[in-house]
Amino acid sequence: MLESPPDLPVLAGLPALTTALREHGVAVVQAPPGTGKTTLVPPAVAAMLARDGGRVVVTQPRRIAARAAARRLAGLLGERVGETVGHTVRGDRAVGPGTRIEFVTTGVLLRRLQRDPELPGVAAVVLDEVHERQLDADLTLAFLVDVRATVRDDLLLVAMSATVEAERTAATIDERPAPVIDVPGSLHPVTQHWSPPPPGVLPVDERGVPPRFLDHVAATVRLALANDDGDVLVFVPGVGEVAGLLRRLSGAGDVDVLPLHGRLPAREQDLALTRGPRRRVVVSTAVAESSLTVPGVRVVVDAGLSREPRTDQARGLPALVTVRVSRSAAEQRAGRAGREAPGAVYRCWSRAEHVHLDPHPAPEIAVADLTGFCLELAAWGDVDGSGLALLDPPPAAAVETARHTLVELGAIDETGAITARGRAMAQVPTDPRLARALLDGAEAVGARRAAEVVALLDDDVRAPGGDLVAALRALRRGGPAARSWSDDVARLESLLPTRPPRTPLTDDLAVGTVVALAHPGRIARRRSGGGSYLMVSGTGASFRAADPALAGLPWIAIADAERRPGARDATIRSAAPVDEDIALDAASGLWQEIDEVVWANGRIVARRVTRLGAIELSAVPLADPPPEAVAAAVADGLSREGLDLLPWSDAAVALRRRMAFLHHALGDPWPDVGDEALLNGVDGWIGSDLARVRSSRDLGRIDVLGALRRLLPWPEAGRLDELAPERVAVPKGQAVRVEYGPTGTEQPVLAVRLQDAFGWTATPRLADGRVPLLLHLLTPARRPAAVTADLESFWSGPYRQVRAELRGRYPKHAWPEDPTNGRP
Repeated sequence: MLESPPDLPVLAGLPALTTALREHGVAVVQAPPGTGKTTLVPPAVAAMLARDGGRVVVTQPRRIAARAAARRLAGLLGERVGETVGHTVRGDRAVGPGTRIEFVTTGVLLRRLQRDPELPGVAAVVLDEVHERQLDADLTLAFLVDVRATVRDDLLLVAMSATVEAERTAATIDERPAPVIDVPGSLHPVTQHWSPPPPGVLPVDERGVPPRFLDHVAATVRLALANDDGDVLVFVPGVGEVAGLLRRLSGAGDVDVLPLHGRLPAREQDLALTRGPRRRVVVSTAVAESSLTVPGVRVVVDAGLSREPRTDQARGLPALVTVRVSRSAAEQRAGRAGREAPGAVYRCWSRAEHVHLDPHPAPEIAVADLTGFCLELAAWGDVDGSGLALLDPPPAAAVETARHTLVELGAIDETGAITARGRAMAQVPTDPRLARALLDGAEAVGARRAAEVVALLDDDVRAPGGDLVAALRALRRGGPAARSWSDDVARLESLLPTRPPRTPLTDDLAVGTVVALAHPGRIARRRSGGGSYLMVSGTGASFRAADPALAGLPWIAIADAERRPGARDATIRSAAPVDEDIALDAASGLWQEIDEVVWANGRIVARRVTRLGAIELSAVPLADPPPEAVAAAVADGLSREGLDLLPWSDAAVALRRRMAFLHHALGDPWPDVGDEALLNGVDGWIGSDLARVRSSRDLGRIDVLGALRRLLPWPEAGRLDELAPERVAVPKGQAVRVEYGPTGTEQPVLAVRLQDAFGWTATPRLADGRVPLLLHLLTPARRPAAVTADLESFWSGPYRQVRAELRGRYPKHAWPEDPTNGRP
């Protein structure tokens, strides 16, 4: 085949690739979609290894891509899949003793690496589509770099990418760094058409993709069919939208409308990837974005949406969410129209919106749930990934949440080391929560039913009315999705070390049991006086008004929930019933009995409480709560409700203000007496009085003045009246009160009649002379006459004008020309 290869752009880069592998053992191939890298790079590597033997393993991010690539390459060789070229994907293996090139999903290679890092019989690994940055792909790349550095320096490694991050990938997989073979694309020209929706029609709302937007996408497809020749490839975000568009296009004329997504049986996938007798419209999820070639396509209609993993780390609610497509993904989608001839792309958004799209999709490691990722790290022996060549470090908060989940599941210990239970879970190629549900659920409900429910959960099947039991019964009856589900059930059941028989539990409770084992934090009890639920995790949850099937049940296990920004509760998308006994068994690690002492509604409430996570199961009063717990509860109440709960006398307020002034003016050792400081150190100044409080009335008896005096520093406290006096004597002889501000940052004020200041030559100063008083000088009638902090300047200047005015208004009073020598 290499002697007479198909005319593909990547041919020009094959000599450089083989040279790089001979000299360095690693290489990065950067080539746009449609250049033939998936078709020609694997046989070029295999031919290079012809004398040495060994298999070339090629990874693909999706099962459908692995199968399609194997079929295409086998067809070019004139063979069937399973001879020279084979594939291994979940539930489907076609490999023979003479297989030289094996296409696998990234997850399959990850499992092999965990079982035996030396990869016996494998001479080279080609990682395709590394730019998609899926978690499995990032991990597999990091593990392979580790393997080459430790046990297999002869293992050849090729990373292939369709985007511009090749240099960073090259630096990650080899410290030199690895050579980069850049293959320019030679796609046919693709004409762009902008087709934004009508005003008021949004591509995404709080419920997902609105029907009116799908109507617009269908109208755009009809426009493309009318204006352009060739088959049409339509991109929508998920399986539900594929089905919705198929219904809308069912009467589109003399064309075949076909679905393409990962849940379809292999036969139907192959049908969409094969030319037909008539013109076709292939409605696809992102599986056709890269790796796959859909023959005959000349037109792409792009809805501009993508479904990506996101996780609410605080509430542990991982989900797939619909987001706007990135610019790089939009370019890849458009390129599908120019693989075989000039084509056209219809984008269901405006040119102005296109400029504001994100340049690239976020790597899964930055946004996805990392529980499975962290279990893989633990199984590899690098608990935090610090020793691995990861393209991006995982977010610390997401790792902490994932490790906490794994400890709860018994998969790792407190140090992060994997347990025997964790190793068993790691052998099940699914999310660790589902692996736990399969292993433990088999004992509780029987092997077959546990596998049925886990297969249902793993495939993210939408439950009618939110009722997961109804979804299971529908699959058992058969239908379009039943075959792939049935295959998954058999695969999962085969992974069990034993096959426990069916238990007497009803299907309703059996489904709920498995869901509860998978997600103990999502076990929920109905709140009193309403239709909403409280999860064990502490998150509220409610069914949609249109989903009444399970609403009102006392206990449920929630399989899928989504909490949108700003919403009070998560929305339950699927659940199953459980009872309290099942809940306690499934979430036994979250059961606790504690003595709870809190400040609520102006009093101490002391109870012995039994909880399942955040759900209160029972409570009895505590007659004699521990003093330290009472003190902590009162302190917490003061922190929440403020220091105004205390009885602040005038004397206490005055002392606090003087202390605040000295803290600001002099600093240590004068303490900070602001709200935050007093609340943080409440034990230190109120002390044992807190433990005797039972209600607001008791708080009213606390001697706040005496408590504040405990904070005065000794021996400096002996100078309090000198440094921050309550009163200052004026020349006439009487003492006038000084007004200190509430925060201590304000300048102290002395309000005094102007005549009482006669005889002062300068402004009195406080705090060892550091802070002058702010003098409010008053008329004989105690009205403002002047304000100054510099009395000497006032006497020599503004006083003359003030004297003239006051002599006219108060002629019987003495107004000397020299106030410094005048009698007060």
